[in-house]
Amino acid sequence: MNKVEPELVNQFIRLSKQRLTSIQESDSTEHILTNLGLLDGDRLNRAGMLLFTREPDKLFHTVRLRIGRLKGADILDSREFTGSLFRQLDLAMDRLKSLLQVRYDITVKKLDLEGLQRKEVWEYPLEALREAVLNALIHRDYSISSDIQIRLYQDELSIWNPGGLLEGIHIEDLYQREHKSLLRNPLIAQVFYYAGLIEKWGSGTYRILNLCKEQKLPAPVFDADENSFKIHFNKDIYTIENLIRLVLNERQRQAIRYIKQQGTITNTEYQRLTNTSKSTATRDLDELIQKGLIIKKGKTGRGTKYMLKGS
Repeated sequence: MNKVEPELVNQFIRLSKQRLTSIQESDSTEHILTNLGLLDGDRLNRAGMLLFTREPDKLFHTVRLRIGRLKGADILDSREFTGSLFRQLDLAMDRLKSLLQVRYDITVKKLDLEGLQRKEVWEYPLEALREAVLNALIHRDYSISSDIQIRLYQDELSIWNPGGLLEGIHIEDLYQREHKSLLRNPLIAQVFYYAGLIEKWGSGTYRILNLCKEQKLPAPVFDADENSFKIHFNKDIYTIENLIRLVLNERQRQAIRYIKQQGTITNTEYQRLTNTSKSTATRDLDELIQKGLIIKKGKTGRGTKYMLKGS
């Protein structure tokens, strides 16, 4: 058998006791791995090596996770993480916590020190980021020679993994409460499920959306092509990158910048700002409403003003 890291097996036993009630600390490693489908004869299969060996990247050279801080095209800092998938998850979350800002909300339950309750509020919900990192580890295509990449910008964080959506799943499905779950790496997904690290299959993306909504952050955007998948987290839906991704024209982007500075815009101001006709201004503004970026206030006509949604 390939060299199994005992501490990783022990960690799994501790984590899985609630969902895998039959597991015992006295069970042999071979017995546990056999029941999880991670052995081919007396050797670990690929999923077993990724999960329960110390240095799977020595066998699979691109089994790494990279986190970078960027400003535009400039890389300010980059770290690479290797090891078992359990270790990559822990190291990635530790690194993100060291990079992200946190504030504290204090609520008073009673008029004494014990009644003070402090809640950590991170730039992005840590549980949503954890879910997204798990999604990348579980669903990536390990045959593609590329790392998982997490990029942190001033107003955006993205998590990219090699391997697109499997046939039968579409981007719009990911916004539903539950959707069909097709697994590229079912053995890895099963181990993470037994360990209590993921919930019901097919619900992770909806959980990510809800966690961001609870923190009043913009809904994350899911992107995919044949060979990759990306989750974009934004603190501000009105960033240039996000406006481009939402397929706004330059007039609309110019109007958003104006509203951010002035607070509101009228149809007449839009016409003057963008040098366009009333009908074009009306059409552009209606599209911004439909995309959930602005809302209309006031009576129809000269009293109508448009402002950013949520302002």
